[in-house]
Amino acid sequence: MNYTLMNGAGNSFVIVEIKNPEDANLPDLAISLCKENKCDGLMAIAPSGSADADFSMLFYNSDGTKGEMCGNGARCLARYGLEHGYSKDESNIRFMATAGRISARRMDEKNYEVRLNDPSTLVPLMEAETAMGPMECSYTELGAPGIPHAIVVCPLSEFEDLIALREKGRALRNSPSFLKGANVSFVSILAPDRVEAITFERGVEDFTMACGTGCGSIGICLHARGLMKRKQLEILMPGGNLSVRFEKKDGNYFNILLTGPAEYGIKNIRLC
Repeated sequence: MNYTLMNGAGNSFVIVEIKNPEDANLPDLAISLCKENKCDGLMAIAPSGSADADFSMLFYNSDGTKGEMCGNGARCLARYGLEHGYSKDESNIRFMATAGRISARRMDEKNYEVRLNDPSTLVPLMEAETAMGPMECSYTELGAPGIPHAIVVCPLSEFEDLIALREKGRALRNSPSFLKGANVSFVSILAPDRVEAITFERGVEDFTMACGTGCGSIGICLHARGLMKRKQLEILMPGGNLSVRFEKKDGNYFNILLTGPAEYGIKNIRLC
């Protein structure tokens, strides 16, 4: 099978084109191709069957589990779809994911902006039970069915020991407080509009170079907790920098926009 490798801020993917998803064993394909290419996930681009979307996006983690959506992957697929004739309008690239309808636009040759799904659940502060004891975090789900994210604020010094941080991430990812498990982002606030973060992703079961939906979740969770006042921030992740901006009205967050690179090839930097 022909496939293409892409990455968004180091978050790496295998992209395949399929006409009928039911005829393809995508979970097994994800496992084999992601292992072979050391990628975080597989995305299948398929006909949408709808006048409201240019194509469909099916996302699978490297362990073969199906994901609701992927922010970095969505930017990559937006570029792929535009450059391979699935979309005609670079300012309005439309596609369907399991979490709902996605829209994107081309900013320049390698940078794309994608509108993430609005949160269907948002808990600004909670205590989650884990095998390591209770952990304080924020929790949100983007889309419906939602992509679950737990956000943990920590000092920058904790990033110096990724082995210890990985154990915390694994414990919180498997917390019984989260019915679907959760992606876990550790965040250190550097300035009123800038943070450093790293995400332990379910399905990959380790830290990844970047997490797009994690960045959107970080933005709204920090704002909901009152830890950041601005509705726009830059997020420094191991694979590169991403920017997020959003709106809030009547207590609801919406129009969450994620901007960053979408590049061909993979960019793997080993994290300890």
